Order: sequence, then C-alpha cells, then structure tokens
Amino acid sequence: MAGPEANSNGDDGVLLRLPPVRGIGAGRVITGLVLAVLLPPGIELMVTVLGFRNFAMIMLLQLAVAVAVAAIGGLWPAVVAAVLGSFLLNYFSADPVGSLSIADPTTLFTLVVFLAVACGVALAVGLASRRAQEAARSGAEATALSELALRILSSDGSLETFLEKVRGNLGMEAVTLLGSPPEGSSARGAAGASPEWRVLAGAGPNPPVTHAAADHAAVVDPHYTLLLRGGPLSAHQHRMLAAFGAFVVAVRDRQQLVESRRDNVRLAEGNKMRTSILRAVSHDLRTPLAGIKLAVSSLRQEDVHFPPDVERELLETIEEYADRLDHLVDNLLDMSRITADAVNPLLTGIVWAEVLPQALRGVSRERLRNELPPNLPPVQADAGMLERVVANIVENAVKYAPDSDVVLTARAGEGITLGDRPASELRIIDHGRGVGHREVVDIFQPFQRFGDSSSPSPSPGGGISAGGGIGLGLAVAKGFSEAMGGRLAAEPTPGGGLTMVVTLPLWTGGAQ
Repeated sequence: MAGPEANSNGDDGVLLRLPPVRGIGAGRVITGLVLAVLLPPGIELMVTVLGFRNFAMIMLLQLAVAVAVAAIGGLWPAVVAAVLGSFLLNYFSADPVGSLSIADPTTLFTLVVFLAVACGVALAVGLASRRAQEAARSGAEATALSELALRILSSDGSLETFLEKVRGNLGMEAVTLLGSPPEGSSARGAAGASPEWRVLAGAGPNPPVTHAAADHAAVVDPHYTLLLRGGPLSAHQHRMLAAFGAFVVAVRDRQQLVESRRDNVRLAEGNKMRTSILRAVSHDLRTPLAGIKLAVSSLRQEDVHFPPDVERELLETIEEYADRLDHLVDNLLDMSRITADAVNPLLTGIVWAEVLPQALRGVSRERLRNELPPNLPPVQADAGMLERVVANIVENAVKYAPDSDVVLTARAGEGITLGDRPASELRIIDHGRGVGHREVVDIFQPFQRFGDSSSPSPSPGGGISAGGGIGLGLAVAKGFSEAMGGRLAAEPTPGGGLTMVVTLPLWTGGAQ
C-alpha cells in the first residue's frame, strides 16, 4: 500500500502531494559511486601532469572530492572516494612515490586523519541531507494539516466528508469512526468489541466495524475510535493520524453544537407557536364562540318569539361564526403540520380551474373576476392543499382590499420555470394600497398580521386590519406551496395593490 503522499484539497478531489521521506535515490548513489571511482584518480593525474608536488594541497583536493561525492551520492560513495583517495595519495604523493610503504610516520598519521575527516564529513553531509528532507516533509505535513483544518471549517462539516479526507491522506482502503456507548450504559466493552459501540460514519468500500475487521485502530479519546483497513502505517502516518484524531473531536463537537443550536431554534419556534396559539385561543377563537353562544341563547328563549327574518339573521350569524372557527382550527392544524415537517402531499396533475369551486366557496362572486385562460396544462399539486392555498390567498385579498375586485389569472410557458422544470403560475390580484418591500417578508410569517398594532393600520391590499384572524393564512399557503415543490411570492400590482403569485411545476405524469 502506498504511503501518505496526498492531502485532500477540498471536495473536488484534488490532492496536495507531499515529498516522500526516503534515502538518497538509487540514481544518485550510482552517480556518486561513479564519481568516487573517477575523480580521485583524475586529481592525481592532473597534479602529475602539472608537476604539482605539494602533499598538503593534494590531500585537500582529495578531501574536496570526498565532500562533493557525499553531497551527491551519500555516505558510502563518499567512503569509497575517501579510501581510494588515501591509497592514491600514499602511492603517488607520499614518499617513497610509487610504493604503498610510508617512510615518514607523520605521513601515515596525516593519511589516517585524512581518511577519518573525509568519512566524518561524508557522514555529516549525508545526515544533513536527510534532515533537510525530513524538515521539508514536516513543513509540508504542517501545511497540509493547516489547509485541512481550514477546509474542515469551511466544508459541510459532515463526518463522511472528513473521513474521506483521512482515508485519502493515509492511503487506506476504508475508515470507520466508532462512538462510545451512551452515557449510563451498563455494558461498556472494549472499542469495537461491544455491540453498544456505535458506527458514527465511514468512508471507502465496506468500512470495518470491529477490531477484527480492521488493520489499525486509533483511540482518539475515551469517546471515539478510528478503525482503518489498509497497508502499514509509517511514523509520519502515525503522526498525521494523531492530528486527524484531534480533528475528529473538533468535527464531532462542531456537529453537536450545530445540532444543539438547531434544537434551540426549534424549541424557540415551538415556544413562539405555543404562545401565539394561546393568544389566538384567548381572543380569536373565543370571539366567534361568544357570538355563537349569544345567538343560540337568544334562539332558546321560550318567552321571546323572534320574527322569521331575525331568526334567519341569528342562524346566519351562527353559521358564519362556525365557518370562521372551522377555518381558524384548520389553519392552526395545518401550521402545526408544516412546523413539524409532517406535510406529505399526494401529487397529481390538476388544472387550476378544477380547485376554484371549492377554494372560493363562501366568497361573494361579485368580488371575483375569473380570467383564467382555457386549455392550460395541468400542474403537479395536491388537490386539497392547492384548495387551501387559493382559499387563504383569496380570503386575505378580500379581507384587506374591501373596495377592490380580486382577479384570478394564470399562464404557462414563456420562460416560467422552477429550477430546470417548466412551470405554470396562478396570479391573484387586488388593487388596494399594497405593501412595501420591507413588509413583504413579514406577511408570510406565522401569527403575523400586517399592520399589527394598538390602532388600525394599512394592511395588504389597502384595507384596514380589524384584528380578524390569527395571521396564519399566508403562512399556511406558503408552506403548502413549498411542500408541493412550488413557491409563493408577492409582487406589487401595477397601479397599486398586491399580487400573490403561486408557481407550481407542470405535471409530467400520465393522463388524469
């Protein structure tokens, strides 16, 4: 298995190559040996041709050859150059010339010192070369780990992504991260030996889940263990694995912080929802109940006989308030489903006109202008949800634009898309005063009525908010639109007013 010669350079798979830690290459050793054999005789041949007989200077030249060979080929070529140079010095430059015998003991001592110095210098040069390589490798590893840390902080933060980086850096076949048993567990066996140890994430084909299936195991801390399958790990790989272990803890802690923050946001939203529901129950739901109770109590009085038109008016009041209660409860239930991500639409092909009869039930026909063109293609939608979307938007327009007709029109094609899918849009238009750009986002917030204040204020469509409703109509409409794969947006109506645009993808299934 190849060593760790790569560091992940992000999710695009580009790898940062690290310099391999190894001795001087075979090519350089061979070159050094060739020079060790050729240069010392070359020095002696040169000084002989020139008639140069200074023993000390010739010895320094041979020492320089040994140092040069050490820098090129390492220790053993340098030793060969030193030994060969000492013999050549003895034979050609030391008295008696042409013999290996040495007449002067001082010359013998000089040759021994030369050999020792040459070998020592060769050893020092070889060690320095290796230390330089190791320093370069350590610097590259530090750079790689620094870049990895930065990419972890800027990535999606998933354990799978991180473990894939670990696997690529260490040259492993597969990597698995095990988590410790839950706190308070009665059976806490060794890592990988107990079934209570959880597999948190893995990378590579068939990641190991037990020590028996792994070639290496690294205990990151008491809570996490890394299992690896692949070739042997070098000392550098072990150091990188230790650093990766620290990153594992950082990534896991980051995930837990994100999850905690998400839970806190969800709890805050839930508390806001409960508070708003209590406020709605205490006011908006009690108001129609009080009206129904008053009308029923009046009709039950045995000593009072109401004229037929008064009885009819009281019954109409009961029916109107019952419908309002039904609508409020439906919106509350729908909003709770949307908040809990429990909306599961049954998508079919539906033409916009098919949902209008039910969606517009109870709305005065005098206030509506249906301008939908014929032969529009069906959209992908859930019939019940689409009815609620249209009903809530129209109710909002009628309520907040009392002096304006509500126009319904639709179109498809002409560059209308959702992502890369062709789509169709339904436009519900009023000609009231509309809303400002800053208030557009607020009108889709749950339990938010535009113009909420202690005094009446302008509302969407140009009317005055009388405090009716609990501010869920548009929030439910937006949630249902997005659940069906569409979107709901607000636009200013040319000439004044508000236009709500429901966009849904075209149906691509079979005939309905």
